Amino acid sequence: MPGRQVRNVSSQSRKQERLEARVTRDQKRVIQRAAEIRGISVTNFVVVSAQEAAAETIKDSEVLTLRDRAREVFVNALLHPPAPNATARAAARRYRHRTGL
Repeated sequence: MPGRQVRNVSSQSRKQERLEARVTRDQKRVIQRAAEIRGISVTNFVVVSAQEAAAETIKDSEVLTLRDRAREVFVNALLHPPAPNATARAAARRYRHRTGL
């Protein structure tokens, strides 16, 4: 029976979703060549490449990258935030009143 449990766990982690794509003949040739260079199947190449591109896209949308002066302004604002103005104080009062805090 232990072998059966292993198979059940393995079958639960099996790939169950499917992606389909239509590509041009030239695109397919390039993808096949790249897969051959890496020594993997076309399917594996496409899946790995898509996953890498997806992770990079997500990272690019979630990470704020600042350079030079913008970085200095941002860090300074974090370290030395300005005092709240009248509008911000009024908003805080409304929030405390509505939430009972």
